[in-house]
Amino acid sequence: MEKRNHVIAFILIGVGLLMLVGKWVGFFTIVALLFLFMGIYTIWGGNVKRGYRFLAVGAILLLLDHFMMVVGIALLSLGLFFIKAKKIQPKEGFLQKQNFSSQFDWDQRPWVMRSMSVWHVLGEADLDLSLALPEDKQTVMLFQGIMGDMDLQIPEYYGVEIEAFVLFGSIEFRGNRDNGMMNRLNWKSPNYDECEQKVKFVVSYLVGDLDINIT
Repeated sequence: MEKRNHVIAFILIGVGLLMLVGKWVGFFTIVALLFLFMGIYTIWGGNVKRGYRFLAVGAILLLLDHFMMVVGIALLSLGLFFIKAKKIQPKEGFLQKQNFSSQFDWDQRPWVMRSMSVWHVLGEADLDLSLALPEDKQTVMLFQGIMGDMDLQIPEYYGVEIEAFVLFGSIEFRGNRDNGMMNRLNWKSPNYDECEQKVKFVVSYLVGDLDINIT
């Protein structure tokens, strides 16, 4: 019954939005919105991967019908990225990258951990800090973009600070998952001030799936 009520609620919301903005949207926009609603609902239901497929289809249809709007959103996100990267990085000389698509498979073998700021339209990052070789005693890692999938494995001997925001998608932290819209996580490990090795993660995506495990 509860699932049925959710479906009815989504239908009512969708019809109401179409009545309000129907003059300014076309066929592709309507179909795209339906796919986006289906994606959000599917993610809320726990089927994250399938929900992302619906969201991806909706985003592609919006891109086809509103190319300049999508480009504008990307440019706005990139501009905010430059401002945030300058603000949160503790010193000059950090690594900064902007790509349409990027992938970090840093969970298979030892890797050098340095302060970095990364922006992408599509991104995937698997980071295991037990394999990391830190360059400095304090590291700041910023990941921001349109769509992202990130898995973090963090040993308890690190002092960790996390600031994460996902507009559409999910954040899982220590086995507890929040799905849906406007998910936010702010957390600092109790041993942060005493730890010799500190790392701060700042993650922000419009559509994303973030899994964080403290081991």
